[in-house]
Amino acid sequence: MNRTLTTHDLPALMTGIMATLAGIGIARFAYTPLLPAIIQEGWFTASQGAYLGAANLLGYFIGALAAHSLSERFSPRLVIGASFAAIALSFMLCAGAGGFAWFFFWRLVSGMAGAVLMVIGPSLALAATPPERRASVGAMVFTGIGLGALLSASIVPMLLELSLTVTWGTLGLLCIAVGLLGDWGVNHLSVASPSAASSSANSQKGVAGVKLVVWLVIGAYALDAVGFVPHTVFWVDYLARENALGNHAASLQWGIFGLGAVCGPLMVGALAHRVGWHRGLAIAFVAKAAAVSLPVFSLALLSQSVSSFMVGAMIPGIVALTSGRIAELVGPTAHKKLWGQATAAFAAAQALAGYAMSALYGAWETYAPLFAISGFMLAAGFLLVLLSRGVQQRHAHLTTQQSTSHPGRQ
Repeated sequence: MNRTLTTHDLPALMTGIMATLAGIGIARFAYTPLLPAIIQEGWFTASQGAYLGAANLLGYFIGALAAHSLSERFSPRLVIGASFAAIALSFMLCAGAGGFAWFFFWRLVSGMAGAVLMVIGPSLALAATPPERRASVGAMVFTGIGLGALLSASIVPMLLELSLTVTWGTLGLLCIAVGLLGDWGVNHLSVASPSAASSSANSQKGVAGVKLVVWLVIGAYALDAVGFVPHTVFWVDYLARENALGNHAASLQWGIFGLGAVCGPLMVGALAHRVGWHRGLAIAFVAKAAAVSLPVFSLALLSQSVSSFMVGAMIPGIVALTSGRIAELVGPTAHKKLWGQATAAFAAAQALAGYAMSALYGAWETYAPLFAISGFMLAAGFLLVLLSRGVQQRHAHLTTQQSTSHPGRQ
């Protein structure tokens, strides 16, 4: 079986990578290193800045719910193009100091467009990829998340030396460039191969039987969303302001986070090939729970760096492993719809966690307990992943018993 990527995979990779790069890598992650500067420049208070971060999470939930129906009603190229344009606009129209409601609306829009890209982009990429290369392409498309974090870590501090206005405007221009590359990818996608269609026909049979297993995996993915929030929204501000380490030290950690996020899909791709999707997902939950909790115990440079790298790696890593695990359980056709539902569950938990954590920060005036809460939620997600395997094995055992008792029944 050929798992090696070829030049024929380039349109699928460009579609998926650019979608995840803009959808979360820029729309979400570029805001994180901007947050301390927005507060220090007096554009918004610390509490307002946290709520603006949460506005993106709320938008992500709305976009995740709408993505599937939008992809059915309009051409994918139109939906993806409009989403890229919306994210670019959201940055350009926030380039000047404005009211809280104006910024809230555009952060909301960027979240909605980001979720649409995250649901439709990877699904399109997978549908256009032959089954034997789906694992490789499926992991690679999520490297866009890390590329966005790495880009924002490297260019945002330099741009902030000029001004906040220049920074917002430049990120908008970057989104336009990414959108043009993504549009090229969509326009050059091949039609799904017949073998993909035939394999998906078989996949529908197993959906009812594994429904509970899938929902346990989706439940774990929703808990992962809670673990997603502190590092992606508050980490830089926590280090720069609350612990008085300064913007440069915090930006270095954001760069390490971005490096981890680029490496993550490659790491979990190798892990999944070695131990399988289920075990890979369980290992990733343990690693992320430990890394998210680490700042509670130590803020030494090594601890910060390990936490930044491992959380960065496991964010797209768990996304790729969850997507792969669901595809393994239900097949490629049912995957698109269930991946949309998983993204919506993730987005709902993420939005609730974002608002709850913003409120807790407003009450406690410290970020530290939020990392402990997230570590606990990720540990609970690990237990759901283990439970899903137990349910799957029990179902397989019952199915074997039934087929033995009724040999004529299909």
